[in-house]
This record gives sequence, C-alpha cells and structure tokens, in this order.
Amino acid sequence: MTALHASGLGKRYRQRWALSDCSLQIPAGRVAGLVGPNGAGKSTLLNLAVGLLAPDAGTVTVLDGQPGSGPAQLAKVGFVAQDTPVYAGLSVADHLRLGGHLNPGWDAAYAQRRIEHLSLDPAQKAGKLSGGQKAQLALTLALAKRPRLLILDEPVASLDPLARREFLSDLMAAVAEHEVSVILSSHLVSDLERVCDYLVVLAASRVQIAGDVDALIASHHRLIGPRRDPATLPSDQLVIQGSHTDRQSTLIVQTRHPVLDPAWTVEQLNLEDLVLAYMSQAANGHDRARPVLEVQR
Repeated sequence: MTALHASGLGKRYRQRWALSDCSLQIPAGRVAGLVGPNGAGKSTLLNLAVGLLAPDAGTVTVLDGQPGSGPAQLAKVGFVAQDTPVYAGLSVADHLRLGGHLNPGWDAAYAQRRIEHLSLDPAQKAGKLSGGQKAQLALTLALAKRPRLLILDEPVASLDPLARREFLSDLMAAVAEHEVSVILSSHLVSDLERVCDYLVVLAASRVQIAGDVDALIASHHRLIGPRRDPATLPSDQLVIQGSHTDRQSTLIVQTRHPVLDPAWTVEQLNLEDLVLAYMSQAANGHDRARPVLEVQR
C-alpha cells in the first residue's frame, strides 16, 4: 500500500498552475519530508491529498482511497494545516470533546494523557496558548483520532528552535508507538534531516526528486576537478548543478555507480546540499529537461 500516489496531478488558480504534472508515490510506513521554497506547491499538494481541494488534472489517492470521499477515508488521515489552526474561543477541553464528537475512532484516554504530559490547562482558551502549545494541541487532536497517515503542513515554521525540537520529538515518539505513516512539509531542511527517512523535493510547481534519504545521499556526489564540459561525462552521471572558473569545474551529479575518474575529487553531499541543488536547478528553469528521479533503497 502507498501512503500517497499521484499521477499527472495538477491544480490551477486562474491562469497559474500551483502544481503541475505531479507524479509521485510515497510508500506507507515512512516518515516523508516534503521540502521546497515558498510557493512551490507544497500546501496545494497536501490540500489535494486530504480532499480540501479538487485536482484540475491527473489523479491522487491516499492509502488507496479517494481523498475526502467519505467518513471511512477521512478517519484514515490526520491533518494539521499550516499555522496549526485551532479555535481561539474554545478551551483545550472543548477541543478534546469536539474531537471525540467528530471522530469515530477517537482515543479519549490518549488525548487526555497527552494534554497532561504537555501541562496544558484544560480550561485555557486556545487563543491564549503560545505558538508551541497550539502546535502541540493540534498534533494531539490529529493523533488521537488514530489515523493511519498523518499529514503535517509546515507545523513548526513559526516556532522557536526549542519548541520545534520538542514538537518533532513528540511526533517521532507517537510514530514509533502507533506505527503511523507521516508526510511532513517544511522548508527547514534541518528539521527534516532529524526525523525523515523519505524525501520529496518540490520546486517550480513540480516534483524534482523523490526517494529514500539514505539512497539519495549515497547516489549524489560533488565532483571538483579541472574545467570540463559536463557533456563529456559518462552517461550514467547525471549533472544536477555545475559551476566553473577558468581552470576548475564543480559539479553535483547523480549516479548509481562509483566515480572512478582520478581527475575528480569526490565529496559526499549532505541533505541540505542535495535539496539546494535541485531547488537551484528548478529556479534556473532546467527542471523540465528530465523525468523525475525516484531513488529507492
């Protein structure tokens, strides 16, 4: 089973395509990071995945079902939208009662334990909570419905570093305990590096690359050596990004094979290097020259 499967998926706002020709398959059982610049289409993709938007092109399924198609499908998915929205005029306890009323699989005992663990006052109005507390309340509501997939749209973007770390730590504890799949959108690569084992880079309204994080890191290299035309590289070395001086070339390449040319100094990339390379390629208008890369273990 796949957590999310999209084929040729697109969404248009008037004349602008917010998401274009999106083909993607995220396996179930993974913590998938969705990363890209502001305006790349991340929120659009996630809103399509939960049924808040309808596609203008292509198809999308979530856990082999149509997003938002009925109570059974809605029960499978927990969603925390951007800015972790809660009802400002309702108390923490009111939110838990509302969650129990709306969700047939609601785990009231878990929700109560989590609120106590977080030291949230049940009588406190949500509008008076800090940003970190609102995020934790929203995560509690999403987890207590006992979903099979948790979709989080930049839930920690506005939090300070300590609050982000606590939120992500609690998220991973819940994932380990309940074996829930996760799709987490963020533009903070350091957060994704801490928790995700699967990566999707979305830029210029299109998926640039997707795959297992370890496999992605292992298959990308920085090559530094005498100036060379990238077109002369072996066919199995796909150039993602390149820069040149009069005497030296620095290339980021994707390949499944060892780089044996002794003229190159070969360096391993970290996750941020990899993400920035694909975002830069998309910003320079080169992303449509090749199909989306799918890199698996």
